[in-house]
This record gives sequence, C-alpha cells and structure tokens, in this order.
Amino acid sequence: MIVSNQRWRVAAMPSEHLETSHFELESVDLSEVPDGHIRCRVLWISIDAAQRAWFQGVAYRSTLQVGDTMPAFAIGQVVESRSKDFAVGDFVTGHLGWQDYAVVDADDLHPFVPTRKLSYYLSVLGITGLTAYFGLLAVGEAKPGDTVVVSGAAGATGTLVGQIAKLHGCRVIGICGSKEKQEWLTSELGFDAAVNYRDDDFRKSLKEACPDGIDVFFDNVGGTTLDNALSVMANGGRVVCCGVVSQYDTTNPARGARGVPGILIGKSLTMSGFLYTDFADRNDEAYHALQGWLDDGSLTVTEDILEGLEKAPEGLIGVLNGTNVGKRMIHVADPV
Repeated sequence: MIVSNQRWRVAAMPSEHLETSHFELESVDLSEVPDGHIRCRVLWISIDAAQRAWFQGVAYRSTLQVGDTMPAFAIGQVVESRSKDFAVGDFVTGHLGWQDYAVVDADDLHPFVPTRKLSYYLSVLGITGLTAYFGLLAVGEAKPGDTVVVSGAAGATGTLVGQIAKLHGCRVIGICGSKEKQEWLTSELGFDAAVNYRDDDFRKSLKEACPDGIDVFFDNVGGTTLDNALSVMANGGRVVCCGVVSQYDTTNPARGARGVPGILIGKSLTMSGFLYTDFADRNDEAYHALQGWLDDGSLTVTEDILEGLEKAPEGLIGVLNGTNVGKRMIHVADPV
C-alpha cells in the first residue's frame, strides 16, 4: 500500500547559477484525492532548460517560491481516480512535478494510449516534437532550398528541427558548444555543417557556412549567439524565437539583441516568438508527420536518460550547462 511520496521541493532561491543546494528531497504522507482529481504514479519526467526560468517569473507560469514542489511536465499512470474520465492504469501526460506521485485535477491531464516507447511521448511525440515541427514550418515557414540555422542544435528541440529541415529540402547548419557535438551533428544526424559558438572565430565560421545568408534562424539560445546570427541573415529571413537558454541561469538576464529593430528593418526580417500551444488545432497534422518519419526511419530520436528521481537537480543543471545530447529526461518508474 502506498503511504508516502518522495518529492523535490525548492529549498532556496538562486542568486546566480542554479545548484543542487537549491533543492531538497523530502518524504511526505500522501494526501487524499479530492473529487474530480486523480493520483498518478510518475513514470518519466521531462527536464527542460525553461524550468530554470520559472525561478525568474519570466515564463508562461507563476514564479516559483521556496517550499514549492518543483514543477515539470511528465508521463504518469493512474493509480487512484475520483474522476469518471480516468481509470486506474490509464496513461496521462501533464504537469506532475519532480515527485513519485502527483494528485492532479483531471481537467489538467491528457490521456493517451501508447503505441511506441513511453519516453517518445516526452520527446518526439511530445512537446519537444510539436515545438520543433510548428516552430520550423509554421513560424519559420521553411521551404526547399532555404538555409536553416539552429542554435542549441544538439539539444532536444534542435536535433529534431535540423532533421525536419533536411526532410524538407533545406540546407542545415547547427550551432553547438563542442567539437564532439559538431562531428555528431554532421555524421549522425545529417546536418550539412556545424559551428562552435565557443570558438573565437565563431562569427566568421558562421558566415562561411552560410555564404548566401540565413533564411531561417531557429533560436534556442539568445544572447550573443542571436546577435551573431542576425548579422548573417539573408534579406527577407525569418527568426524563430523558441528559447533563451543563455539567459536562464542568472537572476540578471541580459538585454535583448543588439541592433533590433534596425537590423530587422534593413534586411526586411521577421522575428517571431511562439508556444507550441498556438497551433493546438493542427496537432493531428504534426503527429501524422512525426509518426510517419519514425515509421520510415528518416527521423533519429536521441534521448538522454538519467535513472532515478534523485537525479533530477543535476539533470537540470546539466542541461543549463549543455552536457546533454538530445532530449534529457528522468526515468522514475516502470508502468504496471
């Protein structure tokens, strides 16, 4: 019989870089399940750089406070239900948090019937895949012959953006932070080139990789990476603002890109931010495409899995420092 729940709570607010000391693992008695709610066993937890931004209150949720259970999108399995819409054993996705068990309003959960690996519903068939698909094709309007550059190219979203761009006949350049990642992007994922933002001649290398300019810049990083990419944009280019990982791990984020809006005007650029939920009415289209590419083997899914709930803090800190390759997630438990 389940009697307690392990969870990571916020122990202190970071003044600069996030550290494991900002979290505390505690064991608490299980609460009752109210009417209209369900209790889930958390199976897989998504680790995303944006979770650091929740400490700043600059993202799409309220600012975290000391004592809060650390939130996260996750896959769970129903173990107790007081909702007519869910039965014990059902699989769900939702904001379940860094914990073993979560009690959640049934209206805030999305049921699904897995036909592939469970972890795929956090990566390629989850928020990550939808973000890559809609950001590149609906916001960036990538088309055959475009030069597409993606920052954070070896990360969860970047790996998919680059491959989807190649499938649409684009020339693809990845921006990453090591020679090993450069080699991996080109040899394993089929990117046409990759450049290292840590190199002293980064801007020169980017220009050489994009002799005709950048048509679509899919940005997961912001900061000086965005500044350099803007200087290489082709006339009429599109900048897709997906994330700002370079600015998350601080309490004093830098100001916006230099030269904006002047450079946008001078080159007739568009610069658009988005959330995958902006295109919720097109989810079936995205799932059909992503599943098709999985079935025919044209899409490689890279998952960076850490075992055990206790790994969650170091998993997030690693993402902020670029140690992950592909989609990082925590495997908490197996389904029953």
